[in-house]
Amino acid sequence: MWLVYRGGAAMQYTWQWDRVWPFFVTTGPEGVAPGKLTIGLVETLRISAIAACIALTLGFLLALGRLSSSWTATRISAAIVGLIRNTPLIVQISMFYFVLAPVIGVSRFWTGVLSLSLFEAAFQSEIIRAGILAVPVGQWEAGMAVGLSRLRILRHIVLPQAFRIMLPPMTSAGISLVKNSSIVSVIALFELTTAGRNAISETYMSFEIWLTVAALYLVLTLVLSGIARQAELRMSRPYLA
Repeated sequence: MWLVYRGGAAMQYTWQWDRVWPFFVTTGPEGVAPGKLTIGLVETLRISAIAACIALTLGFLLALGRLSSSWTATRISAAIVGLIRNTPLIVQISMFYFVLAPVIGVSRFWTGVLSLSLFEAAFQSEIIRAGILAVPVGQWEAGMAVGLSRLRILRHIVLPQAFRIMLPPMTSAGISLVKNSSIVSVIALFELTTAGRNAISETYMSFEIWLTVAALYLVLTLVLSGIARQAELRMSRPYLA
């Protein structure tokens, strides 16, 4: 903050923080209403939440595909994960929006959500796969010894143990998803970054708006990190006894 202040002073920049507040809350004849940054923040949360749910589902399916005994399922899952992980998200969003979306009739909102979901699912699948593989093989053998099916072993024995291992990296991936949601602004999908750009075009206050947007993203990621940390502590209590 000191460097930003000194940089602004060197450029003889006039700070106008008082003009930022109306982008959070506006007042008028109809009463109090949320400003553009508030609406953008809510949209970012909505996009991230929906994308995270879809990504976890797809990531779990891809992880099971990678662990499957089927040669076809393994190769297809590996190809999908490799293709998505090794190409930039902005390229994937652009290709989805300009090539696939018009063909299958997907709206701009769902284009952004699905692009984020697929990108996140590729990373979540590797986290889930690693967590499952980290559970000792003896747990599978013990389940089969008492007559449980592979599905029941996975659900009742392996996944509860693997989840403790997966939670920290899954949290990091979730935080990255919130930050990556800003990239959907390239297709003019309204969210926090788009709201910030619109505010700058109206006021020309680049420093104030971008610093405010950065602070909002920071608050979001810190809250998510805190929630995840509390979940980790609650899950580790039985092992601390």
